[in-house]
Order: sequence, then C-alpha cells, then structure tokens
Amino acid sequence: MKKCLQNIIVKNKKIILRVDYNVPVINGKIIDDSKIKLTLDTIYYLLSENCKIILLSHFGKVRNNQDKLKYSLEPIANHLKMLLNKEDVYFSKENYGIEVINRVNQMLPKEILVLENTRFMDVPNKLESNSDAQLSEFWASLGDIFVNDAFGCAHRTHASNYGISKYIPSCIGFLMQKELGMLNRLVLHPIHPFTVIMGGAKIDDKLELMENLLPKCDHLLCGGGIANSCLQALGFNIGESLATDNDEVTNKIKQLLLKYKNKFILPLDCVVGSTYDANFAQYKLIDKVLDNDIILDIGTRTLQKYANIIMNSETIFVNGTVGAYENVKFANGTKELLGLLKKSDAIVVIGGGDASSSVNNLGYNNAFTYVSSGGGATLEYIAKEHLKALDSIDEEEQAVEVLDL
Repeated sequence: MKKCLQNIIVKNKKIILRVDYNVPVINGKIIDDSKIKLTLDTIYYLLSENCKIILLSHFGKVRNNQDKLKYSLEPIANHLKMLLNKEDVYFSKENYGIEVINRVNQMLPKEILVLENTRFMDVPNKLESNSDAQLSEFWASLGDIFVNDAFGCAHRTHASNYGISKYIPSCIGFLMQKELGMLNRLVLHPIHPFTVIMGGAKIDDKLELMENLLPKCDHLLCGGGIANSCLQALGFNIGESLATDNDEVTNKIKQLLLKYKNKFILPLDCVVGSTYDANFAQYKLIDKVLDNDIILDIGTRTLQKYANIIMNSETIFVNGTVGAYENVKFANGTKELLGLLKKSDAIVVIGGGDASSSVNNLGYNNAFTYVSSGGGATLEYIAKEHLKALDSIDEEEQAVEVLDL
C-alpha cells in the first residue's frame, strides 16, 4: 500500500487535496453527488488536524474556451459547502498565477479553497493532461503535503494528480485506500467460485482485463458489446450490433474462447432493435438475429442460465451492463441481473463506470458489498495491479489495514 494519510503528520499543514469531482451536472444542478460525498471522510480528518485545504479537481472535457463556460467548478464548490455545512469553503476563479498564491497565503486554518477546474489548463497547450513540469511545480508550491484521493482518475498521469507528487511529500487519502484495499481483497484475491460479469460497449478496451481475469475466475458471463464481439468471432450473425471491427482483436477473442471455452458463458437469446425503426423491439433467439437487427439486451433464457451460476458463486465482479439500460425497452436484462445479484449470498463488487451508474439509476443503492467509484482506474488496477498516478508516492514501510469507512 502507498503511504497513507493517517500515517504522516499533517497537523497545521497546508494540504493540496486532489479529488475527483467530475460529477454529472444538468442545467447547473448536480444529478449525482456520490463522488463528492465519498471524499468527506478525508476532508473531515484534515479539518480535525487544523489544516488549510487547497482542493483540486477536473470536471468535464475542456477542449476550448467555450467549454470553460460549461465546466466551472464553482457550482460544485457551492455544493461541497452545503454538504459540509461550513461557511469557510471558498472558490477561486483562477487556478494558476499570483492571485492564487496571494489567496492561499491569506488562508486561515480549517479553511477550504477550491481552485478552478484543473482541465482549464489544457487550453490551449494541454499543460494539465501532459503533466507539464512547471504547472506541477506551481501547484506543489501552494502546499506542504499532497494528498491524492482521486481514485477515479488515478490511471492517468496529469499535473494535478501525478506531477505534484514529484515535488512535495505525498500520500493517499481515505477513499483511495479503501478502493485499493477492497479491490485487493475481494477481486484480486477472491473466494471461489469466482464469477465475472462483463458487459459494456467496446471489447477492444477490455481485452487486457479479460486476459487477467480469465485465469482467476471460474465463469465469465458476457453481455452488451463484449458478448456481441464474442458471438461474431464464433460466426453468429449479429446484424448491425455494436462489436469490434478490429481483425487483430477478433483473432485474440477466438484464442481466448478456445483456451477458456469452459469459462465463457454467452447469451442464448436477446432483445433487438432495428436499423429501420427506432421504436422496434423484439425478442429473438441468438441464432435468429437478422442483418438489420441490433442486439440491445439479453433475454430470459440467458438470465436463467446466468442465475444458476450467480446463485452458486461466492464472489462476483461486475463490469459494464448487459444492455442499453438507459432505454426502458432494453433495461430488463440489466435490471433483472442486478436483482439476481442482490438475492445472492455472494460478495458482489460493482466495478465502476456504467455498472455503478446502472446501480444508482435502477434503484439498487446499498444493495451490494462494494461499488467502486472508478471506471478506467478500477479496470486498470485489476488488470495491472498498478496505477500510474501513484508512482511517485512512497510505499508504506509495513502493511496497512483497509480502512472501514
């Protein structure tokens, strides 16, 4: 485990706290504030230690000056103030320059200063995303200690989550500790039988994860674009369904299907849409899919087959969804699958991204053992047991227990 917050002296220090507040916002209203709430334990601890907190986060994809109008962190800073019920949470419209230095120098203990979206520094020269040394050093100069609690983007090496750690003493916050500890204990070293449920759009981005998990798991249940690509590799007609068009990826899938043929479990039936009619939805066996069909959900026979495996599993890791659950016509598979998981006695870990969103949107909050806050970071850690943003943070000298937060 990397150096942990509770094991370094932070009392009365200026803390650079990197969080992941890249939350969904519509018309200025935060739709899901769970990512913000997950960092509150770290913030409360730092406040109890009389710290001054300079808070950094990215928000949205900022490619031009127009995007800056949409992706200011100011409404998120105001929401943090409300959650903490604390008046001395302030927002800086700047995140670089003499005004920031002056504002930090004026801070009092237990104040929080939220700097503007770190990705604003990507316009025009991608200084944040390319981990520019001068920008990293500037942000590091604002504090005494850097605390990285931004698990959701820890697979990236940006100035604000990696570059800073090269210049000042650094550690990981409580959320980062919990994420790494849970994934280590529940997924990397699972209790068997161990079942992986993998869905989502693109198999190209998940091949490495599949290759890592297949030797460890007892079953791999597939849905979504992952299943489509496997069915296509086996010669099934998948119509116009989403699947890989990369021949190299397809050949790799064929090799994996052959090597682990007793572990792969693919759909028997499906619900399809049509290229001709946006309102079309029809149940079909998987070998009856036509050229203009689009597979958008798994069917009842598939759910029954998956249910038998789920009920006999001790650990289950879920990544992605098995259908286009955002559309009510194609949500049944994902909703029923989550219901089966809730009824099971297994340890169930939801692996971030779309899987976590489906849990929240379909009413299964607090139903599972652990729901990861990361998407790409969760997958990268499971695949590689490594996160690039933490490379410059020292390891603990002895093992650290997972925090029970």
